[in-house]
Amino acid sequence: MPDIAVVDYGMGNLRSVAKALAHVAPERRIVVTADPQEIRSAARVVLPGQSAMPDCMRCLDASGLAEAVLDAAATRPFLGICLGLQMLFESSEEGPTRGLGLFPGQVIRFREAAMLLPSGERLKVPHMGWSPVRQARSHPLWAGIADQTRFYFAHSYHPAPEDPTVIAGTTDYPVAFTCAIARANIFATQFHPEKSHLAGLRLLANFVNWNGHD
Repeated sequence: MPDIAVVDYGMGNLRSVAKALAHVAPERRIVVTADPQEIRSAARVVLPGQSAMPDCMRCLDASGLAEAVLDAAATRPFLGICLGLQMLFESSEEGPTRGLGLFPGQVIRFREAAMLLPSGERLKVPHMGWSPVRQARSHPLWAGIADQTRFYFAHSYHPAPEDPTVIAGTTDYPVAFTCAIARANIFATQFHPEKSHLAGLRLLANFVNWNGHD
């Protein structure tokens, strides 16, 4: 029985996520798997993702893993990363396409009209690079990570939750957007902890030791 299952549905930066988890938890059994039974038997589950939301949802459905992911998200510590966060919502403007519907709200594209800074400089979409994350509330996965710590981002879309109580972190680009959500046993980030050096490794280590409660 794996300690941590990284869901392999044919999309996402799976190996770097698994490598980062192995670095912070060398004693744990970590598997990258497309086997629903392994996902169901794992103590913790990570859903990574990158590329386009329609492709990710299509691959998740085609692989037959959507039900196993939903079961994991309902029953044990669950971490979503990048598209793995976006898929938890009801729908996305990208496509447009439906999501898994675990969180009410939509994933929206950065608005071009909002990309203009007071200086006249225009920010680029996608948002790529390091940005400080403002912790919206305390959470075990923020333990040992200072507020406004920088994490690595690479995305053109971001979640717009209907329920503000699920917001665990925000980032400005240039206006504030939700970059981390949390509810019960689920924590998910728009940024990439596996690419965020020491802070990202600390967040992953916190996940490895998290009991699934706020």
